[in-house]
Amino acid sequence: MPHPTPALLQTWTCEDDTAAFAQRLAALPGVRHAFIELHGDLGAGKTTFVRHLLRALGVSGRIKSPTYAVVEPHEVGQEAQRLRIWHFDFYRFNDPREWEDAGFRDLFASPGLKLAEWPEKAASVLPPADLVLNLRVLADTEAASTTEDLDEAPPAPRELRLQAGTALGRELLEALRA
Repeated sequence: MPHPTPALLQTWTCEDDTAAFAQRLAALPGVRHAFIELHGDLGAGKTTFVRHLLRALGVSGRIKSPTYAVVEPHEVGQEAQRLRIWHFDFYRFNDPREWEDAGFRDLFASPGLKLAEWPEKAASVLPPADLVLNLRVLADTEAASTTEDLDEAPPAPRELRLQAGTALGRELLEALRA
């Protein structure tokens, strides 16, 4: 049995840190075939991270949150180099039968990158994640929410904890440590 790979811990003090990490991850060839779970409270930065990752992978145009649709598909590249990406948000997922009815089993079995927010809502039907990304807000942002102009409030730092769940995940995690 392989020795577990220790988690990668980082602090993102601003959105530029989030973007830089997303660019590093997007540059790794293995990410094209990964399943990444994103955990964190509302407002922790999961969707922001996904948007930066999708931009780094070449997705252009509007990137919507799949909160109501459950999944948003994306494609980048030309025929032989085409990358299919599925961004799931299981926040409103209530019944495992939805999984089969929506064809999610087929999506997860097909090639491409899968990103899942709120995966705990579909844990009984999801395959093992290659990477598990946990985001946590470090500072109390309650004061910022009372600010009249939220755009002027500095974002609170985030703590990233990234763990590998598979051999591909360990390969990606080690490459990110380098």
